[in-house]
Amino acid sequence: MTGPGFLAVDSGGSGLRVVVGAGGHGPSARAASGEPVRTGERGIDPGHFMEQLVPMARALRAEAGIERLEVAVVGAAGLAGLGDALRAELPDALRRELGVPRVVLAADAVTAYVGALGPRPGAVIAAGTGLIAIGTDLTGWRRADGWGHLLGDCGSGAWIGRAGLEAALRAHDGRRGGSARLLASAEDMFGPAAGLPGRLYPRTDRPAVLASFAPRVGECAADGDPVAVGVLRTAAGHMADSVAAVCPAVDAPVIGLTGGLFRMGAALLDPLDEELAERLPGARRIMAEGDPLHGAVRIAEDLTAGSFTLPGDEKMLCVTSPAGEDVTRPADVRT
Repeated sequence: MTGPGFLAVDSGGSGLRVVVGAGGHGPSARAASGEPVRTGERGIDPGHFMEQLVPMARALRAEAGIERLEVAVVGAAGLAGLGDALRAELPDALRRELGVPRVVLAADAVTAYVGALGPRPGAVIAAGTGLIAIGTDLTGWRRADGWGHLLGDCGSGAWIGRAGLEAALRAHDGRRGGSARLLASAEDMFGPAAGLPGRLYPRTDRPAVLASFAPRVGECAADGDPVAVGVLRTAAGHMADSVAAVCPAVDAPVIGLTGGLFRMGAALLDPLDEELAERLPGARRIMAEGDPLHGAVRIAEDLTAGSFTLPGDEKMLCVTSPAGEDVTRPADVRT
């Protein structure tokens, strides 16, 4: 058995991803569950979270030969708005069940940021089914959008998919702004256009269904369809607006891109680069170094090494000591 180690968790829409390892790139083990943590009247359910995590963490600790866990970092989707019960109960539960003295609870936007850029000033666009921009100057956090597919997530996969399907239905009706190419693609994917509302509206996973059409919009744009090109241009403008709102006032800021939406490639990245050049001249755009799980691991390793520099926040990032108090530096998150 080796000495102290860490536990890093990424909790999202596809379930839990977990790493147990030792600091300084020592032995590690990882696993994943396919069941998302439930949400209810209290928000994210801490009991269901622990039911999934504890057996995985114990097995991984044994596999990696870790004697004890000194730090646990949990990055969770929805923590800022739905995490009150998790913040209230999870630190004590992790100490009780796994003996972890120091617990970090972070919004998945924060772990996405650290995975993309590491602990340095800059801003990140995290874009998949939804979209959020987050930035820091290492004294505070700023976030923009991330309001869900009904009120925001502008430029996200769900937003692009919805705009593409709307253009398809415009073509079906014979209205201006339609695209025969998008209509054909939508019917190939979902069946006759007239039946689309009946297939979409009863679904509880509507954002994911909408986002599933975004790659088709990207394909149509890459083939030169002017309506699809316009959808991606508008999406890129929304992304640039959000990241400009959170970018710190530093020389030559770094803008990181993370999330599955950017696999669309040049059809989206080219207009995004043009929009960024207009709003943030001098900024340098890079693709993410790692994903949110990498971010959780990086936070755990920095805490273990005593080099943790990120600012804390009541909703977005808090580190609790063995006594249970928040020991991060206070920070201001502005929306």
